[in-house]
Amino acid sequence: MRASIATLALAMSLTVAVARAAEPRAPAAGYVIELAQFAFTPTALTVPAGTTVRWKNLDGEPHTIVSIDGLFRSGALDQGDAFEYAFSKPGSYRYVCSIHPQMTGTIIVTAPR
Repeated sequence: MRASIATLALAMSLTVAVARAAEPRAPAAGYVIELAQFAFTPTALTVPAGTTVRWKNLDGEPHTIVSIDGLFRSGALDQGDAFEYAFSKPGSYRYVCSIHPQMTGTIIVTAPR
């Protein structure tokens, strides 16, 4: 009887473990640029084509992310807000905060591997 209970408990544990393994997982954090102390960190980021970059405002002041070439533009991001953009083509993409133009950054997109 004890062997049957132990076998049943083991089978149930394995079933739960397999079910959990099949659950979808949250995507990896990916590439994040923080807006803090009136600066983009990092100021330059290299990513492969097809990558989505996320900017997150940690400052108590609003900021924007505006591509110099007009490719992308966020609205004003309050503290805790984020903006994402997917870079599909290799190249160098400079951007600025239109509210605080001293804040600048560059995304360098390489060919996919």
